[in-house]
Amino acid sequence: MDGKTILITGGTGSFGKKFIETVLNRFNPKKIIIYSRDELKQFEMQQEERFRKDGVLLRYFIGDVREEKRLTRAMEEVDIVIHAAALKQVPAAEYNPFEAVKTNIIGGQNVIDACFECGVKKVIALSTDKAAAPINLYGATKLTSDKLFTAANNYKGKHDIKFSVVRYGNVMGSRGSVIPFFMDKKKSGSLPITDKRMTRFNITLQEGVDFVLFCLDKMWGGELFVPKIPSFNIIDLAKAVAPDCKIEEVGIRPGEKIHEEMITEADAMNTIEFENYFVILPSVQLGDNNKLNLWDTEKFRTSSNSKVGKFCAPDFKYNSGTNKWFLSVDELRKLINENVSGH
Repeated sequence: MDGKTILITGGTGSFGKKFIETVLNRFNPKKIIIYSRDELKQFEMQQEERFRKDGVLLRYFIGDVREEKRLTRAMEEVDIVIHAAALKQVPAAEYNPFEAVKTNIIGGQNVIDACFECGVKKVIALSTDKAAAPINLYGATKLTSDKLFTAANNYKGKHDIKFSVVRYGNVMGSRGSVIPFFMDKKKSGSLPITDKRMTRFNITLQEGVDFVLFCLDKMWGGELFVPKIPSFNIIDLAKAVAPDCKIEEVGIRPGEKIHEEMITEADAMNTIEFENYFVILPSVQLGDNNKLNLWDTEKFRTSSNSKVGKFCAPDFKYNSGTNKWFLSVDELRKLINENVSGH
């Protein structure tokens, strides 16, 4: 990161702000470019002391990932791109499907094309657990985006560039997530819950940022990184936020799952497990069902980390309901107190 120019799409969002704050605290980049659509959020960021550091230039670009020309202008002389911009709300994507396609798919391809055009060296796109075996449009657009970014390595030619994807679960306390919703609703004395059986993966904002920084260091290009993170049950979360509230079961919303998945059984045969994370390997099909790996899989398994990885069992899946690591009510309460403002 030191001496590098970094651009982050969706830079005024929850992840973008925490990522920028962390980079400024730990490294000495040359420049950070915040690329986003919201002028008010950019103005508010510019007023905050935590987003300033002597010797580091912060530039704020108003722009949409739907506009390739604007992206290309913003990426001049950029070394690293973190693609965090997306339309993320499941009901909104169901109701406005092509808007989600334009931002999450076409916007993703625009980012890829602009990175090629401007000689960017490393690109990480953020994904979601909803992209694994998707049942809603948001998940389907993010799965398509994941495929675009991993496949971009297939045609990089002589370009010195790597594209990888990072996929993780619910970010604790992020905008639009369930914890702020519960905190707001607890004043009424009742919490609406879609289904009492529901489980979700959980990661804090800082853990998400740290994992992306880790993957930037480890990436070979073409892989999809998945961290090992805990799950929680929605009932336990409700008890952690508002133990005295009555729980009202309201039914699953359109496009919602009981349990989320980050690695499907179909992905398992192509997945390597390391101590703290999994990697879904890149591959491309070339006629006659011959599979051509983009790089030496065995070398990656044995040398990409200080500890050797192992291939997952063919029937393995990484599911929030069958995850071996669950957070208790007390652990959830502690995490909420530490990571969610206003609690």
